[in-house]
Amino acid sequence: MSRRVVSPDRLSHARKAVAEAGLDALLVTPGPDLSWLTGYEALPLERLTCLVLTPDGEPFLVAPGLEVPAVEASPVPSLGIEVVGWAEIESPYAAIASRLGHPRLVGLSNRMWAEQVLRFRAALPAAEQSLGSEVLGALRMRKTTEEVDALRRAGQAIDRVHSSMAEFLVPGRTEREAGREIAAAILAEGHETVDFVIVGSGPNGASPHHEVDDRVLERGDVVVVDIGGRTAEGYCSDCTRMYVLGDPPDDFREYFAVLHEAQLAACDHARPGVTAESVDRAAREVIAKAGFGDYFVHRTGHGIGVETHEEPYIVEGNETVLEPGMAFSIEPGIYLPGRHGARIEDIVVATDDPSPGIERLNVIDRQVVVLPV
Repeated sequence: MSRRVVSPDRLSHARKAVAEAGLDALLVTPGPDLSWLTGYEALPLERLTCLVLTPDGEPFLVAPGLEVPAVEASPVPSLGIEVVGWAEIESPYAAIASRLGHPRLVGLSNRMWAEQVLRFRAALPAAEQSLGSEVLGALRMRKTTEEVDALRRAGQAIDRVHSSMAEFLVPGRTEREAGREIAAAILAEGHETVDFVIVGSGPNGASPHHEVDDRVLERGDVVVVDIGGRTAEGYCSDCTRMYVLGDPPDDFREYFAVLHEAQLAACDHARPGVTAESVDRAAREVIAKAGFGDYFVHRTGHGIGVETHEEPYIVEGNETVLEPGMAFSIEPGIYLPGRHGARIEDIVVATDDPSPGIERLNVIDRQVVVLPV
């Protein structure tokens, strides 16, 4: 059973942010924002479900009549949100418009379907539309103690899966077969969903977002394993470790040592007060100095919470200053096309403690694991 981490404070903070942004309303449809605000995992249907937040009125949630029982079984009623059901012959867009009057500026969920955006535009023709992330992004970036606790438990669960990898990575087995067993282990270790399983063996490891295919694991293979999911509390895990089936290739040892140094440098640099882009730079400089700069082809990290990828993104050009409670990955990588690749990834959270400035939520050994074959 789901045990979503949710608090009435989120609604009050969101309404304050709506007012500060000069919005007349924020319209939140099914997706991460709605789940974060209310704990309700609404089905993304063509029938509109929409939470309406205004600066001064009470929040209300419009939902199809057949979904009202699910809404009432969720945390929504306990948060003081009015539930407004609508029948098949009614227009929920017109119903919302009639309650809002003549808004000048409305924010829309970033993940709102295009057909819903257009219908709101028709129902509210005088209203300028903006992105809801401009209101909710800053709130979601700064995790509360309860949210960090949930992320920590998610990290511990995915660490336990990594600690059992010798059971799954066996020569003669395909990546796909190993991936199925890893996915089952993710669920067995307390996750509600499996979001991704990457088993990149040999040359497949040189593709950062390779998942699994029918390649057979072989002795001497370097294997990238990047796994994550979402727990019943609604928070995500994401962790990458490196494995070798037997003796690793000599060139792998060389660049893995560089990668390990780069990941440590970024973790040592990350703390409140520094920018997101400076953390990326700390990792990238180590890799570039060693001559592998052209083989580090993605950003150093991404925020994490109710989504695997959210703000703050740890990438050049992001001048966001890190603050306590911001949780994000640090995951530099080196990828040699046609040969193999490597990535080390931890989820960390910025803390009030100036030393070390972050807490690693993944604590399993970061060195390459040599599996006996």
